[in-house]
Amino acid sequence: MVHKGNIAVVGAGLSGAVIGRELAEAGYQVTAFDSRDHIAGNCHTERDADTGVMVHVYGPHIFHTDDQEVWDYVNRFMRFMPYKNRVKTTSQGQVFSLPVNLHTINQYFGKTFRPDEARAFLESLADRSIENPQTFEEQALRFVGKDLYEAFFKGYTQKQWGCSPTELPASILKRLPVRFNYEDNYFFHKFQGMPEHGYTEMVAGILDHPAISVRLGQNFSRAEVADFDHVFYSGPLDGYFDYQSGQLGYRTLDFERFTYDGDYQGCAVMNYGDVEVPYTRITEHKHFSPWEEHQGSVCYREFSRACERDDIPYYPIRLVEEKEQLATYVASAEQEKGITFVGRLGTYRYLDMDVTIREALDTARLYLTANASGQAMPAFLRSPL
Repeated sequence: MVHKGNIAVVGAGLSGAVIGRELAEAGYQVTAFDSRDHIAGNCHTERDADTGVMVHVYGPHIFHTDDQEVWDYVNRFMRFMPYKNRVKTTSQGQVFSLPVNLHTINQYFGKTFRPDEARAFLESLADRSIENPQTFEEQALRFVGKDLYEAFFKGYTQKQWGCSPTELPASILKRLPVRFNYEDNYFFHKFQGMPEHGYTEMVAGILDHPAISVRLGQNFSRAEVADFDHVFYSGPLDGYFDYQSGQLGYRTLDFERFTYDGDYQGCAVMNYGDVEVPYTRITEHKHFSPWEEHQGSVCYREFSRACERDDIPYYPIRLVEEKEQLATYVASAEQEKGITFVGRLGTYRYLDMDVTIREALDTARLYLTANASGQAMPAFLRSPL
């Protein structure tokens, strides 16, 4: 194969692995850098030595998409097993099914409503004085009323985002999060599943190409960009510029890991809606691989808090203050040469895994097209703003 040039991908998670693979197959030499001692980023999985359970080390990652090409792509590197995400929540001393559906409504209010009756009932509870909801709380009160809001949305949201739902934009509750049927599958997507042997082995398969070399435990500095024909950077956008305009706001997660002999909670995800409970949810990892059988169990209590400089950033906050800061970083990025910012951290956007892979494929193809026609590669495939 003719050697076409030197490419660096910074971050050996989904973005870096997919871009690296596409360009390696097109004849480029690719070096993948990652500051951690493992590949696969936050979707890293590993078997627990004592129980044999496949653990989602940085919290659960559930694959769901309507994108046929992305589904075929991941299955090329690992067989995906059927998995439906059925979430439960403990609230006010009872266990309910999420998203809020007809069963949840009937159970909560002690009723036997049909769909049209439940719809009319919730409308009677809604605060119709709120004509144009501006905040998360107003949006919830307008559409589901005070009782369901306080049972299922208020406490969880406050814990997850570290602020009152009166400070969050209504857009976080974009759609009415209520179903007037008994469907409790959390996602609507056509394709849903889990990689049979975990995400890390899948990513290893994507990176397994003679033209790709992987360097773990290695930071990548801005000065090194000049050593490559092009760099695809999936690290934190603000970190690339040494936080010159301050740190972008993220939430991070702390996990309190514990084991249990048997089945701890009977489901993969149990949310805790009451604000008095300090954690947002408990995840029981063996239930993410229902085709396997394990006596022992590995569980995580999940706590959300503000992300400090040395923490792992999970959820971009993107409130007004962060968006102003982001604009200065985007302007700086657009002045750089030979680098494209990709992924959740590089573009400061919350991206599901399927969208991350779709954008990585599109980015690699754009690079090949741009190179063939002598065009400059943009700093972003899609503007983070």
